[in-house]
Amino acid sequence: GKNFMKITFLGQNGFLIESKNSTFVIDPYLSNSVEKIEPKNRRRQKIDESFLKIKPNVVIITHSHADHYDEETLDKLLENNAGATLLVPPSVFFGAKKRYPDCNCVYFRSGTSYSAGGALFTAVRAEHSDPEAIGAIISCEGKTLYFTGDTLYSERVLNSHPEKRFDAVFLPINGRGNNMNVSDAERFVRRVKARFVVP
Repeated sequence: GKNFMKITFLGQNGFLIESKNSTFVIDPYLSNSVEKIEPKNRRRQKIDESFLKIKPNVVIITHSHADHYDEETLDKLLENNAGATLLVPPSVFFGAKKRYPDCNCVYFRSGTSYSAGGALFTAVRAEHSDPEAIGAIISCEGKTLYFTGDTLYSERVLNSHPEKRFDAVFLPINGRGNNMNVSDAERFVRRVKARFVVP
């Protein structure tokens, strides 16, 4: 069969990436846990319950905020999924390691790379209100994808990338909560060599 990767948007900064042999998930937020703490921040997208049945090989968390590191969602994805690898930044590491002792919890911060599930994952800087926030580069099946995570336009972020071309870059454009707005995202993309941009 043909090699292809399928990428599904899960809402917020959540993505499901399916390669030929593995399943990766980034920042899955499939609950209403933020609304419980902050009622005005309710979800804008309905939760697709079928996503809660995913058993990912690798889960990447970009930072500690509850709509990115959502224990309610992870409890479901990691249930009966002992072999999973969790790539998490320092701000999440100790909590995740304690909560998911059966998983391989990896201390993942800018400059670190880790191979799992037939892919190479590389953490890069993100400039956000979690000082240890990261973006993630996934190289798999000859494609290189860059998920910036929540971030502002920053030279520190741009300087943390290896000099490479991306097949696609996924980035925030909402301009709130320490994220790029549309103009800044456009400037960012002009600096980053990418075939496709997914705002």
